[in-house]
Amino acid sequence: MSTPTVYLDHAATTPMVPAAVEAMTRHLRDVGNASSLHASGRQARRVVEESRETIASVLGCRPGEVVFTSGGTEADNLALKGTYWARRAADPRRTRILATAVEHHAVLDPLHWLADSVGAEVELLPVDAQARLDLDALRAAVDRDPASVALVSVMWANNEVGTLQPVEEVVAIAAEHGIPVHTDAVQAIGAVPVDFAAAGVDALTLTGHKVGGPYGVGALVVRRELEITALMHGGGQERDIRSGTIDVPAIAGFATAVELSVKHQAEHAARVGALRDDLVRRVTEVVPDAHLHGDPERRLPGNAHLGFPGCEGDSLLMLLDARGIECSTGSACSAGVPQPSHVLLAMGCDAEQARHSLRFSFGHTSSPADVDAVVEAIGPCVERARAARR
Repeated sequence: MSTPTVYLDHAATTPMVPAAVEAMTRHLRDVGNASSLHASGRQARRVVEESRETIASVLGCRPGEVVFTSGGTEADNLALKGTYWARRAADPRRTRILATAVEHHAVLDPLHWLADSVGAEVELLPVDAQARLDLDALRAAVDRDPASVALVSVMWANNEVGTLQPVEEVVAIAAEHGIPVHTDAVQAIGAVPVDFAAAGVDALTLTGHKVGGPYGVGALVVRRELEITALMHGGGQERDIRSGTIDVPAIAGFATAVELSVKHQAEHAARVGALRDDLVRRVTEVVPDAHLHGDPERRLPGNAHLGFPGCEGDSLLMLLDARGIECSTGSACSAGVPQPSHVLLAMGCDAEQARHSLRFSFGHTSSPADVDAVVEAIGPCVERARAARR
């Protein structure tokens, strides 16, 4: 008899909600390219525009500001490269990009590419021991030469340790000099309140599979006033910012998932936050030297990133996996890469500390039984993992 799976890796991806599955499958048999002028094409276009309006209505933006992409990685690339190229073309002095040292690799890697390929001056700003951006460092970096800063990119919520960043304060500093701000809000949508207009950001990234929608679809919310250069050229779809045939069924499922996740955000946060707190309390009772990483208060409600001294995180993960408990050592996009977490290193952990951690992340399918299973397994698994290193 197989062991039932306890899935606690919702930060990597969360199962599709039934309403999103229904919305998506409803259109899978439809024929019609949303760029075509005939009746079938107009119907497909109607689905896309209704989806755009749905997302705009719950995120506090205008429908025309929602640009559909293939997911969060493409949206981040479009925001960073597209804004940098447009700003640099308008003023060659704008060579600098400011970001935090704890950004997702979907932000860090495009920044490194811009530095290596086109000479962008990328400055990764420090964070404190809880992964919170040093606002004084940001202000100092901006004030040193405001005219040279093309953009600032600060994630809304950290994907590994769950810390929420002071996005509105970042915007206030950047706005003094007319510098646009991008935020990767992939982890934040549906977990904490997110309002595009109220936050004052110029570009915001979200994706489907983090909110109960399908893989392979996401969006970049782009303020109308922000000039952005396209990465792909072809049919001129999405305001000529993102060419390519529009995936109507995926967009329908995506919009449904976004709408539901935002509508039920407060209820969801309270439920998974209680599960998270129960897990942290009980795990640290079983393993007294285990400790929570990230801001204990300003954090994602479903995130518990715990350090287990004396363990190799990968070994502990596999021991738990053998018991049917699925979690992660950090970002799914860097899983399997034998390097310590850049997030934990930026927080001041040494390489040893950065290797002994696990992320448990809760979602809409999580239950108290999942916490019970982890608590039952964690003691023996930690003991075995530590023994393996002796």
